[in-house]
Amino acid sequence: MIVIASFAIFVVDQSKSASAHQTQEIVNGSLSATPSKPRSTASEGTVHRTIDEASEELTSPFAGVVSGSSSEWVVRGVKLLLALAVYGFGFGYLARVLRVRV
Repeated sequence: MIVIASFAIFVVDQSKSASAHQTQEIVNGSLSATPSKPRSTASEGTVHRTIDEASEELTSPFAGVVSGSSSEWVVRGVKLLLALAVYGFGFGYLARVLRVRV
């Protein structure tokens, strides 16, 4: 749930950032290739930081898989999928095996 919540917060932040960038471009009347940056860590709330830190700890074993990617969407998406596969399905399978043997 923590990794899913962190990804959802990331998606919302990216959407807000993209919306603000598009609004600014419309006001300025020009388009540029440089999108506005997402919120800084200093402006994030304590709950947001805590969720992101916990998610980073949970997904740190998968960092090597996405180390070559420069896209934040790819990094977070792959880490989410791997975390769901390992922690969700893996622990579910382990629980079923242990329940059958006990």
